[in-house]
Amino acid sequence: MGKTTEFDAASYLDSEEMIAEYLNQALASGDTDLLLSAIGDVAKARGMAQIARDTGLGRESLYKVFAAGAKPRFETVLKVLTALGIQMRADPRGL
Repeated sequence: MGKTTEFDAASYLDSEEMIAEYLNQALASGDTDLLLSAIGDVAKARGMAQIARDTGLGRESLYKVFAAGAKPRFETVLKVLTALGIQMRADPRGL
């Protein structure tokens, strides 16, 4: 029997378009845990050490922020999004 490996979404986030679509789908789900996990996957894809430097947060702290069940401060999430170059915006429903 072959060895299986754990799925790692970060390994597939190799373009800006893929990252945007991944985050948009997580946001559209309405599931905050899923969205936080997706942001963590993007941070991992971009390099957690670099994101830690850019935000002034510890690398281990960032892993904890995006761990399942974590409830990070909104300010922390915004810092990470800014470091990732991700812009949040609101659009009216139906457009």
